[in-house]
Amino acid sequence: MPSQEELFDAVDALLEGEPRLPSPAERARLREAAGITQARLAAALKSTPQTVKNWENGRSEPRPPRLQAYLRLLDGWAERYPAPAAAPVPAPTAVPEAFTGPAEQPAESARPAAAATSAAPEPVVKAPVEAAGPSAASRRPAKKAAPPAAVDPRFPHGPLVVLDGDGSAYGVDGIVLDCPATTIAKLVEWTLAASGLGTPRLNRNGKDSDPLVVLTAEAAVRLGLPERLEGHEQRRSLRLEDDHPVVKQLAKAKWKLTQRGFGPWARVYRPAQAGQRQCVQFAILSWDALDARSWPAVADMEPADVARVLGTYAARVITPRGSTATSGLELMTALRPPTRAVKNDTTGEWASAYNPGSLGTEPMDPAPPEAPQEHPAAQGWTGGFLDEEAFQWVRDVELLSDEECLLPYAVGLDLNTAFLAASARLVVGLSAPDHFHRPAFNKKIPGSWLVDLSHIELDPRLPSPFTPSGQRPEGPAWYQTHTLAYAQELGYDVAPIEAFLRRETGAYLDPWHDRLKAAYADTLADLGVTPDLDDRQFLAAMEHHKQVDPGTAAVLAAIKATVKGGIGKLRERPQGRHYRDGERWPALERPTWRPDVRAAVISKARVNMHRKMANTAKATGRYPLGVLSDCVVYASGGPSPLDFLPYTTSGKPLPGAFRLGTTPGLAKLEGVQEMAWAVDLMEKGLNPARHIKGGDAVTDEGE
Repeated sequence: MPSQEELFDAVDALLEGEPRLPSPAERARLREAAGITQARLAAALKSTPQTVKNWENGRSEPRPPRLQAYLRLLDGWAERYPAPAAAPVPAPTAVPEAFTGPAEQPAESARPAAAATSAAPEPVVKAPVEAAGPSAASRRPAKKAAPPAAVDPRFPHGPLVVLDGDGSAYGVDGIVLDCPATTIAKLVEWTLAASGLGTPRLNRNGKDSDPLVVLTAEAAVRLGLPERLEGHEQRRSLRLEDDHPVVKQLAKAKWKLTQRGFGPWARVYRPAQAGQRQCVQFAILSWDALDARSWPAVADMEPADVARVLGTYAARVITPRGSTATSGLELMTALRPPTRAVKNDTTGEWASAYNPGSLGTEPMDPAPPEAPQEHPAAQGWTGGFLDEEAFQWVRDVELLSDEECLLPYAVGLDLNTAFLAASARLVVGLSAPDHFHRPAFNKKIPGSWLVDLSHIELDPRLPSPFTPSGQRPEGPAWYQTHTLAYAQELGYDVAPIEAFLRRETGAYLDPWHDRLKAAYADTLADLGVTPDLDDRQFLAAMEHHKQVDPGTAAVLAAIKATVKGGIGKLRERPQGRHYRDGERWPALERPTWRPDVRAAVISKARVNMHRKMANTAKATGRYPLGVLSDCVVYASGGPSPLDFLPYTTSGKPLPGAFRLGTTPGLAKLEGVQEMAWAVDLMEKGLNPARHIKGGDAVTDEGE
């Protein structure tokens, strides 16, 4: 039996309760009154300035033994620097009964809004916080707020969290969870059992997105991971060794890793049981999980800002599952799942069946001319290959007129997400290719056609629309359907010699296009670039849109990278110096490895670009100096696109030519240089479209 003294001690402990800290605002007041910086306080408590900052804005709370030390310090400061007396509150003015409205409800106690959404037992939810990044609210034009999205009760805390070194997990909408996990294995269990993280499926036949946990460098070290992961030549090959303690720890807890192992993007899972997935996606910031080209400066942001950026992308696109290229490809499958549940009319049982309009579940080899030359299907093939790539063309400098050379400026136009615009209503093949000899050309049938277009002679001041180089074809070559349809549109006969065509077709990319188009437009609008702006206002808004809010600008960059990278992934090439031609590589086992679909998108994008250049030439007599993918450069009398773009007599953009705007396929200013600069490049055989922005273009194929 316990003694009376022991019982009294236990009761006294209950009466005293847990140590109570003053409010976050009071903590900051006391520190400032003492003249102590956050950095100095952090050093004294063996912590970090960011952690102290979190304590003072309510993002997180200290835990023992720092809790007792911090409380002792605050109590000492409170004695020295008492809070000023509050000003008396004036009595409310009496209101005539006739004007009295409904009785006001008593204010709720100050508690985290997010905590109210979680039922016990749930993780500790700390006070919601605003992202630490610069607020753009005061600098954005007012626009009607979108209605808040309905919260799925299964995932009350959103798609992801960013975990810092003190166990604070920053989520979307300012939520902060207290994560007690001290190992990766325990973190997986916490995420699946108590975090309330995840994203509902994008298609009723699809799957919910797995929760994403992003680790800062401090969190990675705290969980037993190295701060940096080095030792491989290629970033995509980075991964922990199989004998690393964390890998062993996961294996001991019966968790599995994918073939990519534990790298910058790691997937930890157990095989699904009773249809329930058990999978957590990790991204380690200090291992370069967020490529700076696709996510500019995001890896260096505060955890709350990283959560805001990735959360916006997850809401508008998809919860990130790897690089933006990987996410772009995953989005295709999420919107067009390969299977659906079908009920057997006889037995009444449900079974998985092919989902019409999708690419199915089995990988499909391309026709020999559609494959890269290292592909097994291309070994021994001598009939030529499809070469549907984006434009890389510069006009012969001898074809420049004296009038053009005397113009002061070279102005570059860039088409908004040109590949996304080309994917709209694009009919692609869904079945395996069939081989035909001397078929009649039909622009409604997707496929690859062997045709001789070398007899077609076009204005040399424009690139040939039939080759990426813009040079005239030299003989029979393989073309995608859209390229030949454009030849017909220009008035030329098309007589195929041979073809690989697909009987089953569909607009596979339509939902992908629609979701990314909306994401692009909404994000531009958040940056103050809206469809209702006139051309001058549009150019002015685009000039400064990246400075409005760097976080939102990073989301926009990620969306554009998702488009280009996703299309590039459709023909992902083999990786590694040990690869030998004719061997299969992992990407070939995906149903979404479809070089013919990629070729269709790029063919249509190139044709769209040529059509705009031809219509602009007809209307203005101006011809491009150079073209690189979706960028085209013109000589201009002024430094603005308004100085040379064609308009109707009523002041509206000329239909069919280049026009400015926010919609995919419309144009924006890419850069301005002196005309002498452009001529100098052209004389050297260099393309001014590559350098008009002030630097080299970045490869956009995601391969």
